[in-house]
Amino acid sequence: MLSARTHESVHVRRGLVAAPHALAVEAGRQVLAEGGNAIEAAVATAATIAVVYPHMNHVGGDGFWLIREPSGRVRYIEACGFAGADASIAHYHDRGCESIPFRGPLAALTVPGAVGGWRLALEAARAHGGRLDLPRLLEPAIRYAREGITVSGSQARLSVEKADELRDVPGFATVFLPQGAPPKAGSPLRQERLADTLEHLARAGLDDLYRGDVGRELAHDLQAMGSPIHRADLQAFQPRERAPLRVSLPQGEVFNAPPPTQGLASLMILALYARLGAAQAESFAHIHGLVEATKQAFLVRDKVVCDPDRVTANLDHLLSAPQLDALAGRIRPDRALDWPRPAQPGDTIWLGAADSSGLVVSYIQSIFFEFGSGCVSPSTGILMQNRGASFALDPKALNALAPGRRPFHTLNPALAQLKDGRVIAYGTMGGEGQPQTQAAVFTRHVLYGVPLGEAIARPRWLLGRTWGAPETRLQLENRFEEGLVERLRAAGHDLVVLPEAYCDTMGHAGAVVLHPKGQVEGAHDPRADGGAAGV
Repeated sequence: MLSARTHESVHVRRGLVAAPHALAVEAGRQVLAEGGNAIEAAVATAATIAVVYPHMNHVGGDGFWLIREPSGRVRYIEACGFAGADASIAHYHDRGCESIPFRGPLAALTVPGAVGGWRLALEAARAHGGRLDLPRLLEPAIRYAREGITVSGSQARLSVEKADELRDVPGFATVFLPQGAPPKAGSPLRQERLADTLEHLARAGLDDLYRGDVGRELAHDLQAMGSPIHRADLQAFQPRERAPLRVSLPQGEVFNAPPPTQGLASLMILALYARLGAAQAESFAHIHGLVEATKQAFLVRDKVVCDPDRVTANLDHLLSAPQLDALAGRIRPDRALDWPRPAQPGDTIWLGAADSSGLVVSYIQSIFFEFGSGCVSPSTGILMQNRGASFALDPKALNALAPGRRPFHTLNPALAQLKDGRVIAYGTMGGEGQPQTQAAVFTRHVLYGVPLGEAIARPRWLLGRTWGAPETRLQLENRFEEGLVERLRAAGHDLVVLPEAYCDTMGHAGAVVLHPKGQVEGAHDPRADGGAAGV
């Protein structure tokens, strides 16, 4: 096994996985070692990390896939759930809600889509020679759920921080507050009911979560709690394939997810920055340029991104050269635009996989806030997301709540096909930080030639909110040079330097690279608990 937890990247010949937890990385690596392809490895990694990193993601969340095939075609799988049949504005107003709660049964209002996405991804895997069966791919996740995991430092910290607001949420304390108290880092945590559910899905098929026994039990539990989701909502859900968004840069073509995700903003940031002409990594022009490109992209995003069936803007037009040229012209090279605007939180994991056949995967799954809604189905052990909390209870709002609508997602996986022959899958968790960290990693590595592991590990910044953080000013890790910080302040950036050198607030980024001759490279964030490993 080869792995990296520092600034170094891993280079292998056959295939590689990168993810924010070491046990999930090893689950994917073993699949590759047994002859599985990158998509199969990604599914095994995704299932395992839902068990071993439950504060970041779970079976009750959503997922988004970009899959680059050996032919060069890029496929996009959208596996995000819609609001349940009872999730109407009137339903919440009748219960005295002026906004959707972030925790509890009324926060668990959207169907979990991730497992449906695993199913569709495995269909793609089989089309490319995948041969490992579902019980084999889910085996590590089942084992860790039944035998127990070692609680990570970040889970322990967030359990303490969020215990008071989650303690009385149905099902939460039974699973995640053993002995009635937040678990300490290094202590064991078992999820026996989740193990039973995964074992059943391995036998019956992933669709059982929606139209089988698991779906029946999950719907019963959700209704008993007071969630707006019915069994008919689960039965109606289907993941779907759609065209990815794309934009051309001087270095190649970059792909991302369309609405309801903020992938549009991620692409716009890179395209706007390419028009600014900064020539050196970590310079004032580099950091200032990306921050200002982020502001322009977010202003567009907040006017456009909603349920994909309700988007009225022409996304191709927004990513066209004339439109991008006009937006770039609004960026002053020496002065910051006044900020902040309303920010979006979020909690997520990104993972990537690639193999020498030419398959490259960029995948992201999430339950939104840390521990999502907090609601745990007692029959299935599934922790439900609270992604629907991003809906508005104003019928005139862009993201107004209505049954069947999909909420705004901070999630967005990224993938690039470069003119030099490299294919790069990259991404991160971190709410509004996702497009910004993607831009930091891409520009450092692709534009300025910074080695992959170092590009991920270098100090980062965040404009706006991320999971667990109320701050909305421009935040910087403390490893930036003081002269750069002072220049940013002088340009009008309202900023704060964080005390940490490597801060969770900046997200957990990772990347995998397929090189032209088939070698695979990968690295993951020293801010997380994972790494990269391959064969």
